[in-house]
Formats: sequence, C-alpha cells, structure tokens
Amino acid sequence: MDGVDRGTLIVISAPSGTGKSTLARRLLETVPGLRFSVSCTTRPRRAGEENGREYEFIDDARFDAMVAAGGFLEWAHVFDHKYGTGLAAAEAVLASGASLLLDIDVQGARQVRASGLDAVSVFILPRTTPL
Repeated sequence: MDGVDRGTLIVISAPSGTGKSTLARRLLETVPGLRFSVSCTTRPRRAGEENGREYEFIDDARFDAMVAAGGFLEWAHVFDHKYGTGLAAAEAVLASGASLLLDIDVQGARQVRASGLDAVSVFILPRTTPL
C-alpha cells in the first residue's frame, strides 16, 4: 500500500499471572487504531469462545504444516497444545498502517526479537512483595 506508513509491532510478554492480558486489554481500549493479534492454537475451543476472536482454532496437522513453511512469527508448545502468531496475518495488519499488539509468553517474545522485525517490547515483571 503506497503512501501508508507501516504500523508498529508491540509485544507484551511476561510470566503467567503477572497481568499482561489486563494491560493488553487496557491498551486496546485506550489506544486508537491498535489491533490485537489473534493467535492460532490447537487447543479445543472453550464455551463462549469464537473462532477468529480469541484464537484461530486449527488442528495439529495444519499447525505443523505452518511451522514447516515458516508461517509463524513465533510459536510454542505449551501444556499439550500449540500456540502461534501467524506471520502473514501480522504482516498484513502492519502493512495496512495499523499497529499490532501481541500478548505472548517470554519464549514467543524471544522468537519475535530473533526474527529481526522492528518491535516495541515490554516485559512485565512479577510482583516480588505482597500487597
């Protein structure tokens, strides 16, 4: 798209339970034009979830084929299921000029950094003292 500035890739990562998803929701509510990256997963859909909203629900064979083809910006095998950020979908959002927010684990953030894509990375540290 000629004349359109590329969007910014924003990566929020943290250990589980540190509040990164809460922070991501707040950013999406307050930053105009910020889009949320919908990850692919092989885990079963939970009650109330919609394909394409929380996740793109795909089977193991398709996930593995995407890995083999270099189709993920980042991916991980977590608790018997696979999760990943589709590279083509992420590139399409960024090329449109919109900024893209990834809410991913530490392993995924390392892969994004290793990819060489320009990104703003935010790591959330867990609280070390009681409230």
